[in-house]
Amino acid sequence: MALPDHVCPYGLRALHLLEENDFDVAQHILRTRAEVEAFKAKWDVETTPLVLINGDRIGGTHELEQFLAETCHQH
Repeated sequence: MALPDHVCPYGLRALHLLEENDFDVAQHILRTRAEVEAFKAKWDVETTPLVLINGDRIGGTHELEQFLAETCHQH
């Protein structure tokens, strides 16, 4: 989410984690409060970001951290 008065720190963290773990990232940046609210309603979430990997819904930044800890460090 990148509103004129706010850039989502959780979105930035998720982006960093994904790039750090060599994922190709397709971002959908939400630029208005209306876009944020429509996104949250569509995906039935209370917060952003929402991470999907290969079509699988991972969740927010916390869930992404857990996912990466469980999957990427096993190699």
